[in-house]
Amino acid sequence: MGAAPVTHPLADDIGRLVMRLMTAGLILFHGIDKILHGIGWMQGPLQALHLPFIIAYGVFVGEILGPLLVLAGVFTRIGALFMAFSMIMALILDAGRLILTINRSGGWGIELEAFFLLSSMAIALLGPGRFALMPEKTRA
Repeated sequence: MGAAPVTHPLADDIGRLVMRLMTAGLILFHGIDKILHGIGWMQGPLQALHLPFIIAYGVFVGEILGPLLVLAGVFTRIGALFMAFSMIMALILDAGRLILTINRSGGWGIELEAFFLLSSMAIALLGPGRFALMPEKTRA
């Protein structure tokens, strides 16, 4: 067996920062779009699942509050879980029908939702790193 790869703590923290900025920054645009254009379109998919429309307002937690927490590095793991849950709901309400498809550009039908879901889960597992308003204490 080979030696374990050597990593530098600074590189790990920069990687976490890049992951946070990329994922939360891109999800935030989706939340802003929902503020600007509304969430009325969610009524049909929610009714089809016999769920109350009030659940649709959770999108603002997952696509506005969650990303803002992650971007700032404040309660990062919780914010990332909000984002992940929002992506799960997106798959259930809308994109799930595309799970076995390939889109026009040759990508997976749910590649955006899958990317956001898995990246959010990675952030929740990794934490914010050193470059955060509330960095986690490192283990000795």
